[in-house]
Amino acid sequence: MASNVVADDVGAVNSNLDDDVEDDYGLREACGVFGCVAAVDSQLDVPQLLALGLTALQHRGQESAGMITGRLECASFKKHIGMGMVSQIFTEEILGKMRGDLGIGHTRYSTAGSSALVNCQPFEVETLQGKIAVAHNGELINCKSLRQKVLKHGIGLSSSSDSEVITQLLCGSPPEGEPEGVDWEARIKQFMNESPLSYAVLVMFGPSVYAFRDPYGNRPLCVGSLQRTAFLKDSNFEPEGWVVSSESCAFQSIGAKFVREVLPGEIVQITNQGIKTLAIVPRPKKDPPAFCIFEYVYFARPDSLLQGQMVYSVRMRCGRKLAKEAPVEADIVSTVPESATPAALGYSEMSGIPYAEVLTKNRYVGRTFIQPSTRLRQLGVAKKFGALTENFVGKKVVLIDDSIVRGNTIAPIIRLLKTAGASEVHIRVASPPVKYPCYMGINIPTKQELIANQLQPEQLADHFGADSVVYLTIDGLLEATSEGMNLQDMGKHTSHHCTACLSGKYPVQPELW
Repeated sequence: MASNVVADDVGAVNSNLDDDVEDDYGLREACGVFGCVAAVDSQLDVPQLLALGLTALQHRGQESAGMITGRLECASFKKHIGMGMVSQIFTEEILGKMRGDLGIGHTRYSTAGSSALVNCQPFEVETLQGKIAVAHNGELINCKSLRQKVLKHGIGLSSSSDSEVITQLLCGSPPEGEPEGVDWEARIKQFMNESPLSYAVLVMFGPSVYAFRDPYGNRPLCVGSLQRTAFLKDSNFEPEGWVVSSESCAFQSIGAKFVREVLPGEIVQITNQGIKTLAIVPRPKKDPPAFCIFEYVYFARPDSLLQGQMVYSVRMRCGRKLAKEAPVEADIVSTVPESATPAALGYSEMSGIPYAEVLTKNRYVGRTFIQPSTRLRQLGVAKKFGALTENFVGKKVVLIDDSIVRGNTIAPIIRLLKTAGASEVHIRVASPPVKYPCYMGINIPTKQELIANQLQPEQLADHFGADSVVYLTIDGLLEATSEGMNLQDMGKHTSHHCTACLSGKYPVQPELW
């Protein structure tokens, strides 16, 4: 989680603006999971598919990655984990040693648990029934009590990750016993009853991969099929295998067909015969679903499908709503590259103000490329962004950003544009102010660090050096994210999203954890 440094006043906040912009948004997804099971007589290269799937999910975690593969005819696992990017960890030589018929993979950015090799996933455990491997996206809201439960049973834990706690809990037999062998439906149900959220989990055991989401559906998960004639539509051939992923964008890169999303509370079994639903665990007290709304705002790739709609389309609708809620006289609409671009296009379309790029992003400045020095801190965002001056000199610019968390990046960008010749810079944010911490798998700074809790909206323009600053309202965001939703199996709830970081209304109240 973020450090507990507290900015007590505006002066303390101002001192942060000259910091290096490596941690610019202060908002990070926890991780991504991906799994694959080959069909009978398939020639699939499962390790290669896992590596490609994890690469497509790299935006969800760039700290570490790992995979475990297995064969149908034997109980042994092959495992490889490492710190860094997927392409750095899984070389052709490594993948050649990971041959198998099924496997699961994980790419991580730490929220619960420190950044260390010992916390890399997937986790594996030897049990009386055989080896179990687990990959997890999310964060257990009651991890502390569950961790104590595991330790009290005399089970040692080798890491600080809540994902290892999940692994150990799934190793235990349910109270009614397992007279006919391992009962994964019962084990997973027992775990869900002990922890209501937040998780999307893959479990590999024997010839199967089990995939399940928490009953609130807080984290995304979907399943797909690998066609024998990849990239051809309307193929009548039997699938060559099946895949499961945090996001559907991973399917396109391997020629897989999107089948559907795993429902909230659903337990899915994937074997070499296909995909089967074992059970759907209901939410406590018939609570509404609580899918993380920031998946739409920032985390998910724009080409992913969430709740039956493309993320890109939702972000465009956010821009249109923003144009209605916060109009302004200007010459051009632009964006802070790149996740805010669809919202900027939507704002331009609705307002009639032409769209033009004012910033270009240097993709090759990584978080550890150069150690910050006084000189580099003074350069600030100039290391990451270049100004396309001919597009905006002497013009009034509406600059769209997807979110503002600490506020460390937006002020230097405004300075950059005005120094380069913009006559006015109006900031429009395609999401509401982030005011509350998240306990469900998103790394959000402490409440005191969030800029929306330190300054009133009318103070932000002066603080950032902008001519105006306006956020999208919560109602506007909810309307944009709900407009194209597939409400199948969602019930008649009026709300389907978790807005805790915006509203302070948590799906399960913190005092009950």
